[in-house]
Amino acid sequence: MESAAFRRSHIARTGIDGPGEDPSGDRVSRAARQPTAPLPGSITRWLLSAGADDDIALVEPAGPVSYRKLRAMVAAMAGRLRAAGLPDGARVGVLGSNSAFWVSCYLAAMTRWVAVPLAERMTPGQTRDQIHFAGCRALCVDARHRASHADALSGIVIVTEQDLAEAVADPGRAGAKFTGAECTGAGLTAWTADRDRDAVVVFTSGTTARPKAVRITHRNLWANTRSIVACLQIRRDDRMLVVLPFHYCFGASLLHTHLRAGASLVLCTSFAFPQTAVNLIEARQCTALAGVPSSFQLLLRASDFAAHQLPSLRKIQQAGGRLPEAQLRELMRAQPQSQLFVMYGQTEATARLSVLPPERLADKLGSIGRGIPGVDLEILDERGRRVGPAVVGEIYASGANVSPGYLDDPVASADKFPGGRLRTGDLARMDEEGFIYIVDRRDDFIKSWGRRVSSLEIENCALQMPGILEAAAIGVPDDAAGEAIELFLVPGPAGPLTEARGRGPAGPLTDAQVQGFLRERLPKYMLPRRIHWVPALPMNVNGKVSKASLRQRATEPDGAPMPMETTT
Repeated sequence: MESAAFRRSHIARTGIDGPGEDPSGDRVSRAARQPTAPLPGSITRWLLSAGADDDIALVEPAGPVSYRKLRAMVAAMAGRLRAAGLPDGARVGVLGSNSAFWVSCYLAAMTRWVAVPLAERMTPGQTRDQIHFAGCRALCVDARHRASHADALSGIVIVTEQDLAEAVADPGRAGAKFTGAECTGAGLTAWTADRDRDAVVVFTSGTTARPKAVRITHRNLWANTRSIVACLQIRRDDRMLVVLPFHYCFGASLLHTHLRAGASLVLCTSFAFPQTAVNLIEARQCTALAGVPSSFQLLLRASDFAAHQLPSLRKIQQAGGRLPEAQLRELMRAQPQSQLFVMYGQTEATARLSVLPPERLADKLGSIGRGIPGVDLEILDERGRRVGPAVVGEIYASGANVSPGYLDDPVASADKFPGGRLRTGDLARMDEEGFIYIVDRRDDFIKSWGRRVSSLEIENCALQMPGILEAAAIGVPDDAAGEAIELFLVPGPAGPLTEARGRGPAGPLTDAQVQGFLRERLPKYMLPRRIHWVPALPMNVNGKVSKASLRQRATEPDGAPMPMETTT
């Protein structure tokens, strides 16, 4: 039986069977909470229409780029692509580091064509495979990646930084029919597009399988961007420090939302040295910072972020995976003047689905919050029925931000988007107020001795032990158990020194101590068969832990090296 409180919470969350509540607490109908403003044609002209000409759009290491200059660069690049003879709707790859060049290419590609962001850390062979799979007719590539990926770039129109510079200097010579003026005022009407046409094709990070190509429409981008700007109250005077790559959906969302607000984005191109980010926040008086768990773990462990007060920093966004509760508390203590927004999303949702607002963080720690405006989140059982509070089911999402499906993969699309809803693959429970708590990813559950074991629960338990910085639990085939549990641990400052492969601790912690700690807190069937000590967990191109790489490592013969970085 559903309680009355849960029923009221469901109505407030979804707007079904009566009025709901918007994030400010006002009583509104479900229809009123859906986006109602006129939908622009090209998402590019909508994103670029907010910033004042002389305001700063981007800050590169070489200096600032105004909105006037960025509009001129986008217009020139659009002209260059048109001069190349690309038909409307053709797909255009974008490969490079975060830069004004990358942003110009990406936004230009969405005016008449479809942008295909490519991860810069992929191998040339992987890049070639994605270019071919997406059917890209052209590729915008910066000088560094053109040199390193030369063998993968044959048989395709190549557009470079030099081409953009020439097009900006002489639009007529480049065959451009657009000028910077057409990005402002009445000229915005020059760029139009069908709202349901694809704007971008984004490859998933592939944490558990081969990446899929997600179709994102102009409507999707508009809906998600508009919701996030309102939800996070992004303002024209905000300055976001960007440490995430723009090819990643979370990084792209930062770009979309801050351009739409007429705000500034400060590009940190050397986050391998996290102190650089701290210095940039102070030097550029950044008001906002966003990252995935590994971003904040680096900041907290390899910089003076926790000891250095940064009064300009008003907002911190954390998404892209679950940051352990202990580290969330540490992050809050590090910059107490900042509001911390915990968010949840997926590539298939055009980035973000839910938010845990700062004022509820203390009493709802561990939750991903509730759906952002325009997004309905439900917890359903295996038969598609909505479950009551505290019952575990799968998160389903619906809203104008949900992708229409995968590129050229109707079978996977039918499974992932039944009835137009997004089947997230995340198992979770909902409390009486409608706040959602993720239990684990469906694919990460370990089936051991006839039981379904949450890898996340094991990891969270291990992270409570002093001296453990990171943890990842996986299941490996086992004749007796079905799957045996293996636990990968990264030692913290007080933990053991490890060899390159992490064959075992050489410091104060031992496997026996870890097993003893876990044994006091977990049932026997959840205890790992083996512990691996590693200097770092392997990450995919978007900074998420690659459990596929860990499973491969766990089944390799002893002595094989384990890569700390992967592209799958």
